[in-house]
Amino acid sequence: MNRRNWLLAHAALGATLAWPGLIQAQTRPVRLVVPYPADGPLDTVARLLADKAKDGLGPVIVENRPGAGGNLGADHVAKSAPDGHTLVMGAVATHAINPWLYARMPYDPIRDFAPITLVARVPNVLVMNTETAQRLKIGSVADLIAYARSHPGRLNYGSGGNGSAGHLAGEMFKAQAKVSMVHIPYAGAAPAQLGLLAGQVDLNFDNLAAAAANIRAGRLKALAVTTAQRSSAMPELPTIAESGLRGFAVDTWFGLFAPGGTPADVVRRLNEVFVKALQDAEVKARFAQLMAEPSPTTPAQFAAFVQAELAKYEKVVKASGATLH
Repeated sequence: MNRRNWLLAHAALGATLAWPGLIQAQTRPVRLVVPYPADGPLDTVARLLADKAKDGLGPVIVENRPGAGGNLGADHVAKSAPDGHTLVMGAVATHAINPWLYARMPYDPIRDFAPITLVARVPNVLVMNTETAQRLKIGSVADLIAYARSHPGRLNYGSGGNGSAGHLAGEMFKAQAKVSMVHIPYAGAAPAQLGLLAGQVDLNFDNLAAAAANIRAGRLKALAVTTAQRSSAMPELPTIAESGLRGFAVDTWFGLFAPGGTPADVVRRLNEVFVKALQDAEVKARFAQLMAEPSPTTPAQFAAFVQAELAKYEKVVKASGATLH
């Protein structure tokens, strides 16, 4: 065996030891399932990461499997072979909210998945119709709480539907602020924002990226972000926590999971590749456009995060009374 062939043989052996089951990524691509429709923020991020990960994994094909609030695609991956070739871009809905929202779940969000890394966190923002805020003299979270306490049940808030992130953020706000507001569910986040702009509702807990243009145009009055820290996209906005409701933290997050039982060395390799992709300058720039905060973690850190989110939303969903079948 000449030196060139010897080096090639040892390189192949090294690949085998580093990642069993993914030795020939060129001939067997990795499928990254997005459990939501194409062209949404989560899909955009998945496709960007898939392109950046191809140097470490070979071809990565994004496959959209929407349905049942994300449960359909997540369940497909939960029941796939645990060999690292099928992954899912899970989210706060699929792994923290839906298990308490749906009367029957096809998968267990902890047992049936191997967490790889948290990918991003997208802030939500408490916004009011600007004319309403001016008329009611509400310019801050403290003003909102004071008005709501002195006018119980007078204010209403919209959301993308029962059990949506906006609905649950509103329920958490009501509980912590000890106020009464009426929930108005819409058939999606976009109709909810249109309802707010039209003055059909007084306030929403909206996705910051979706609300930003109307905030900057002055059509919506932003009071605070719902995350634990201020958003780098709009650092002038305080958090709800620093505005008086200590500990308040709600955001939209998504991250990568493999099927439960995937070998630890495969999970580590996937983590290395996708964390590297999240540190890419082009990825960071695109995330900034989406107002998403890159949030790479170790598999263990992500597992602990999911456990904490699941426990948090159990209380919120049960208190809201929201259920889906």
